[in-house]
Amino acid sequence: MRQIVLDTETTGLEPSEGHRIIEIGCVEIIERRLTGNDFHRYLQPDREIDAGAEAVHGISNAFLADKPRFAEVAEEFIDYCRGAELVIHNAPFDVGFLNHELKLWHDDTAPIDDLCTVADSLVLARRMHPGQRNSLDALCKRYGIDNTHRELHGALLDAQILADVYLAMTGGQVSLHLGGEEHVETGLRREEVRRLSVPAGRLRVQRATADEVAAHEARLAAIDKASGGCVWLIEDTTDDTADEQPAEGALVG
Repeated sequence: MRQIVLDTETTGLEPSEGHRIIEIGCVEIIERRLTGNDFHRYLQPDREIDAGAEAVHGISNAFLADKPRFAEVAEEFIDYCRGAELVIHNAPFDVGFLNHELKLWHDDTAPIDDLCTVADSLVLARRMHPGQRNSLDALCKRYGIDNTHRELHGALLDAQILADVYLAMTGGQVSLHLGGEEHVETGLRREEVRRLSVPAGRLRVQRATADEVAAHEARLAAIDKASGGCVWLIEDTTDDTADEQPAEGALVG
C-alpha cells in the first residue's frame, strides 16, 4: 500500500481568483513505513503573493524568483503520485489548487483525484474526535507529536508532521508485519496472533522478592492516602479458587 502525505502552500485562498501553488511537499509511506522518498518543490507563481498568505508561510516573491514553474515539474509530480493514495488535511483546498494547476498546464489533463485516490485526514479526525478542534496543531498536541519547530507553515514540514499524526491516528507506525488482512477504510493492518507452544504442565511462576512486595505495598498506601481510597486495597471476597490464579505478588512467565 503506497500513500503520499501531501501539502501545498499558495499565493492566496482561491484558485478561481488566479491564485497559484508556490510549494508542494510530499512524504511517501509504503506499508505504513516512511520511506524517505519525498517530493518537494518551490514554484514561481508569476503573480504577487497576498500579504496574509505570506504572513502564514513566510515565502516571498523574491525567494521564488529563480524557482521553476509548475509546468516544469508537472510530469515529474504526476509520475511520483500516480496510483497512490493521497493523504491531505482539508483535501478540497489542496485538490482544488492542484487541479487548477494541472488544467493550466494542459487543458485535457486528468484531475489529480482521477490519477490518485484521496483520503482527507481532517474528515477522519472529525469522525474520530467529534466536537473537538482538529487542526494539525491540535492533533499534534492530542497525539503527542512534537511540532515545536513549526513556527511558520511549510508544505514539506506540514506533510512530515501530518504523516506522523496520520500514523498515530490510524494506530501508530507498524514496524513489524506478521501478515493479516488490511482494514479497507483506514489502512490499518489486523495482525495475526501467533500462539506460542507451551509445554504440558503448569507455567513457571516467578515470585516477587520481599523488597518488591514491600515497595508494591508502599505504593498502594501512597495512592490510598492521596486519593482517599485505593481500589486495590479493598478486600475481594469473591471465590476465585476455581480459576487457579497464581498467588498474590507472583509473575507468570
